[in-house]
Amino acid sequence: MEKIWVLLIALLIFLISVFLFWKLTSGYAKKGYGPKMWKHWPTRLAYWQAAILYSIGLTTLLMFLLKWANVLTF
Repeated sequence: MEKIWVLLIALLIFLISVFLFWKLTSGYAKKGYGPKMWKHWPTRLAYWQAAILYSIGLTTLLMFLLKWANVLTF
């Protein structure tokens, strides 16, 4: 049961970090690429790949910080 809570916390951290990445950078990315390029799927695919990779890294870092601070045990 404890492992389920750890997975749920990791999933929650991941979703929050993806949302924050999207909120903070979507306007900048659309403006940087321009409206015509933003409509092409490779441009948006690269953006979402970056969002997922940054979120995985942040989730991993936060999970290990929580483990180091003895908040989580896994």
